[in-house]
Amino acid sequence: MSAPRPLEPLRFQRQFLEKPWGGRSLERVLGLALPPGKIGETWELVDRDRENSVVAEGAFQGRTLRELLREHGDALLGRARRSPAGEFPVLVKFLDAREDLSVQVHPHDDHAAELARGDAPKTECWYVLDATPESVLYHGLKPGVDAATFAARASGPGVLELLERHTVRAGDFVFVPGGTVHAIGAGIALAEVQQTSDTTYRLYDWGRVDDRGRPRAMHVDAGLRVIRFGVTAPRPVHPTTVERGRGVRAVELVDAPAFAVELVELDAGAEFALDALGRARIHVVLAGRGALRWREAADARASASARATPAVIGAMRSCELAPGDTWLVPASLGEHVIEAREPLRLLVVRTQE
Repeated sequence: MSAPRPLEPLRFQRQFLEKPWGGRSLERVLGLALPPGKIGETWELVDRDRENSVVAEGAFQGRTLRELLREHGDALLGRARRSPAGEFPVLVKFLDAREDLSVQVHPHDDHAAELARGDAPKTECWYVLDATPESVLYHGLKPGVDAATFAARASGPGVLELLERHTVRAGDFVFVPGGTVHAIGAGIALAEVQQTSDTTYRLYDWGRVDDRGRPRAMHVDAGLRVIRFGVTAPRPVHPTTVERGRGVRAVELVDAPAFAVELVELDAGAEFALDALGRARIHVVLAGRGALRWREAADARASASARATPAVIGAMRSCELAPGDTWLVPASLGEHVIEAREPLRLLVVRTQE
C-alpha cells in the first residue's frame, strides 16, 4: 500500500465562547482580536459534533476537521489513536478567568464504561500565560478527604477547605488527570491541551447566578462517582528548559496516554528541526514570531519523470507563526522546521498511539 499524499499544516478559525467568568485579557496576553463580551475560552482545535474546527486558509479552507479526518484520516493522524468516539483525540483552547471558575471534576479513562451517553473522559493540562500576584489554583484533595467528607460539603463554600490551594505565576504548568477536583482562580489566563471531551461536573459555583437570578446546575452525584479519592494530584511546576541545540531549549512537560506536551523556546534566528513522528503534531504558539517550513511533495508530473531519479524533491514552503496560533501538522507531512524570527515559545503536542 502506498503512503498517503502529504497534507499541508492546518490552522483553523478561532471559536469564541462567552462565559460568566470570562474577560478580555487574551487581547493583552496573546494579542487576540476578541468580539464583544466576556470571552472565557477560545477553541483553537476541536473535533466535536456541535463545535468543529474549520480550516482558516490554504488548500482546505472552509473544510471542517471532521471532514478531513473522514476523507484523509491516515494522512492526518498516521498511527495516532482516535478518541473512543472516533474523533480527533486532542482539543486545544485558551482560557481567561476574570473570575473564579467553578469547582469541578472531569471523568478519568477508568470511568469510561460507566458514563452517560455523550459524556467522555477528560484529562487536561494547563500552561499559565498570565496571573496576578493573588491568583491561585485549587487542585486536588487534601490528604485524608474521603467520599463521605466531600459529599457533606459539596455545593457549598466549605468544599474549598478540602482542596489543595496553590499560588501560580506565568510559566507554571499543571497536569490535571481526569478525576481530579479543581478550580481555576481569578486573574489567570492559560493554554489548555486536553482529551477531546467537554464533560464537566460542577461541584460548587461560588453562589453565582445568571441574568435571571438562577444558579447554574450542579452535578454533585455524577462528580462523586468519578472523583479519584486517595490519589494525590500533581502539583504545579515551573519547568526549566534545557539546551537542545544552538539557540534551542526544550523540556517535556507531560507524557500521558492521551497526549504528550513539550515546551520549546528558541532564540531569534534559531531553528528547531522535527523528524517524521508518524503521528499528528500540534504547535501552539505562546509568544514570539517565526515560521514553520517544510518541503512540498513532488507533484504527479514530476513523479512521472522520476524513473531515472530515486526521489523528486519539491519546493520549500512555509507558514507564519504568531502568538495564539495553533497549527496541526499532519502525520504525513513528516520532517519540518520551526524557525524563530524573534524569541519564540511554543507547546509541541504529540498525539499518541
